[in-house]
Amino acid sequence: MSTPYPFTAIVGQDDLRLGLLLNAVSPAVGGVLVRGEKGTAKSTAVRALAALMPEVSVVPGCRFSCDPASPDPACPDGPHAEAAGVSRPARTVELPVGASEDRLVGALDIERALSEGVKAFEPGLLADAHRGILYVDEVNLLHDHLVDLLLDAAAMGASYVEREGVSVRHAARFLLVGTMNPEEGELRPQLLDRFGLTVEVAASRDTDERVEVVRRRLAYDDDPEAFAARWAEEETALRERIAAARALLPRVVLGDGVLRQIAATCAAFEVDGMRADIVMARTATALAAWAGREEVTADDVRQAALLALPHRRRRNPFDAPGLDEDRLDQTLDEAGPQESDDGDDDPDPGPDGGDGGGGGGVPPQADGDRTPPQSDGGSDDTPSQAPEGAPDAPGRSAGAEQQPVAAAEPFRTKMLSVPGLGEGAAGRRSRARTAHGRTTGSVRPQGALTKLHLAATIQAAAPHQRARGRSGRGLVVRRDDLRQATREGREGNLVLFVVDASGSMAARQRMSAVKGAVLSLLLDAYQRRDKVGLVTFRGKEAEVALPPTSSVDAAAARLESLPTGGRTPLAAGLLKAHDVLRVERLRDPSRRPLLVVVTDGRATGGPEPVALAGRAGRLHRAEGTASVVVDCESGYVRLGLAGELARELGGTAVTLDELRADSIAGLVKDVTAAGRAA
Repeated sequence: MSTPYPFTAIVGQDDLRLGLLLNAVSPAVGGVLVRGEKGTAKSTAVRALAALMPEVSVVPGCRFSCDPASPDPACPDGPHAEAAGVSRPARTVELPVGASEDRLVGALDIERALSEGVKAFEPGLLADAHRGILYVDEVNLLHDHLVDLLLDAAAMGASYVEREGVSVRHAARFLLVGTMNPEEGELRPQLLDRFGLTVEVAASRDTDERVEVVRRRLAYDDDPEAFAARWAEEETALRERIAAARALLPRVVLGDGVLRQIAATCAAFEVDGMRADIVMARTATALAAWAGREEVTADDVRQAALLALPHRRRRNPFDAPGLDEDRLDQTLDEAGPQESDDGDDDPDPGPDGGDGGGGGGVPPQADGDRTPPQSDGGSDDTPSQAPEGAPDAPGRSAGAEQQPVAAAEPFRTKMLSVPGLGEGAAGRRSRARTAHGRTTGSVRPQGALTKLHLAATIQAAAPHQRARGRSGRGLVVRRDDLRQATREGREGNLVLFVVDASGSMAARQRMSAVKGAVLSLLLDAYQRRDKVGLVTFRGKEAEVALPPTSSVDAAAARLESLPTGGRTPLAAGLLKAHDVLRVERLRDPSRRPLLVVVTDGRATGGPEPVALAGRAGRLHRAEGTASVVVDCESGYVRLGLAGELARELGGTAVTLDELRADSIAGLVKDVTAAGRAA
């Protein structure tokens, strides 16, 4: 076994270390989500924490790590007779991004369950992580149903496996740690809320600190054991401090005054539900225990808010997480405890034992590696809209580049889906064969059986019972009789936006409405678990403003800064989109694309621009790309060019008004498949 990097040797990242240590002191806090760019010691810190966790005493031979002092009465390996326990280090179990549901929760031997009536259960990663650490790297890339199972187990402290009338339950209490890079896509708000704490990490911009990071890492790589020995004393001291804080935790008093501050803070920041209040109370109590105190202070409440509320404060998927600290301080002052101060003005020790290191309610600060918290003020962060003149205003031509304009208020759009039945990644847009959904049939399993079709299995086994010598009540089932259920659910698609940013769009003061429509479609893509890409065209060429990505936030940011002006190279935009889709088909052939062209249909520049755009559209149609044209033409006189483009693409045209889900034409429309147009 390789020697882990010492926790106390990590340079900076005080928020990260504090969040992990508070969960080590009080697992009831609910875990921690670590958000940040790559290469910021996220994984290193999590793996290093395992060495600091106290050893656990387990029942010998129990696959579910039951505590001999209070074994789980429902343990599948029980009941356990009284016996001396054996001690072992706390485990760190890693959940791979590509793990299956069976690997996470465990698997039942369906064949033995049917033929013998026994619960032959093979434990999964949730059982392995019981009383230890469950680490999920890139948690935002996990399928939604796996995240649901994971967070439900973390919240209830148990894992339930229910299949075909066979039920298994076992304890699953663990310290849940997830890491993610926001550039690769966000977690859903309801899933963010299930993590107790969140911390933002970034690489230090301080030269001396970066030098020290490199120096320590090179020393560790040269001789891990010698490097760990240099930090053994600090590791031992920190391990003892965690144990002492755990012992002190039950005696910490959470007074009515600080409870009022917690409730007032959650109300002021308009967080949903009561989970935030409970997590803040547990976090503040853990902070007091970590500082060696038996009473929670206002500083503990402030630090708890900075750790427990930023990811719950988000009101819009495109808003950056964060708290307005001035508003936080004002709220805490207004709802201050009514009891008198106890006069303890001594600074609390930090996570490494020094003064002001981040524990005990003092916000941890590292030199040079902290960025100011982002305000949640919403409209204050919106860039001002550049004034737009009338189409014929003097000094303003359709070919001149204009400053970016702000997007109009987003709205709920009608659902656009790809026709047919796909087999892509699970999502919420188009029909697909998926691991979850309604059962539509059965097939012979290819490999391990995951979803039994009970009726089809019995039907396959029934004709052979006499030949197999059945004499008792049990059904004689063979491997060849088993049938896998086929299910239909929804998949996520690649939604590629092709946005007209030419002068014909901006001159009519429509770009704000157009951006609002695209932003609305991006919000819809965010909710439906799609990948998105953005191609823009204006002037003489088209460009890929954003390659296909799971980060819808990045697409919204590119859209916000999109300049307009110039001619309308519509054909160039369609050809650039064709190139993007060709590459993506090679990279991810199971993810079906949906092309969304946002334009008024005009084409200018070069010889025969309209005919060239038509040929580019037919190229998409020939390859079966589902498409929709959002017609941005306005005014009393309409040329209908967007509708002509939709026919060339073999898709559907909708106006900006028809795109709204609550419009008079607000029926759900599936995009017409290429080749199906009359």
